[in-house]
Amino acid sequence: MWPLTSLFSADPLPAVEGDRVYLRVPQSSDFAQWRDLRASSRAFLTPWEPLWPADDLTRAAFSRRLRRYARDMLADHAYPMFVFRSADHALLGGLTLSNVRRGVCQAASLGYWMGERFAGKGHMRAALAALLPVAHERLQLRRIEAACMPTNAPSIHLLERSGFVREGYSREYLCINGVWEDHLLFARLRRDPIICAGLGEAASRAAQ
Repeated sequence: MWPLTSLFSADPLPAVEGDRVYLRVPQSSDFAQWRDLRASSRAFLTPWEPLWPADDLTRAAFSRRLRRYARDMLADHAYPMFVFRSADHALLGGLTLSNVRRGVCQAASLGYWMGERFAGKGHMRAALAALLPVAHERLQLRRIEAACMPTNAPSIHLLERSGFVREGYSREYLCINGVWEDHLLFARLRRDPIICAGLGEAASRAAQ
């Protein structure tokens, strides 16, 4: 587990550096960027996410979200990270390692989202390349699992390019946008090779 300090303190957790991006735990000062990016990307994200609460983009809801994040990290249940562009600190999207299971499992589930105007430029692939060594080595997670809908070709491409192996198909796996949707199941083991984010401009642009 990371040596946690308060999410609301002036001493933030160290960032995870990647190729053109960095990741860090969400802070209260991120609210305006997060709200604006989510609002402008709503139509883009809606087909792939659970239904948004009516007050989802309010400051009160964001504060509740941060408190939940803090509880989850302290309990070693989940690790949320925002993705920022290194050049100008623009918020690009987010990643979460959730449903952490210890004991004989040592696994977690990966979720991610990217703002519409930043999608398709390789940012999420770079973020995953930075996060995976932290997940496997620092958090001691042996297995990272991910799921995506069969119609989400960019997400499938992202996972495969990031070293995830397709393992199965689960019917009505998650309720997405109010509908129970089938999902493809992927996983990456600690012993699997890390695939570098910088494999060429064309490959980077194809990743979500």
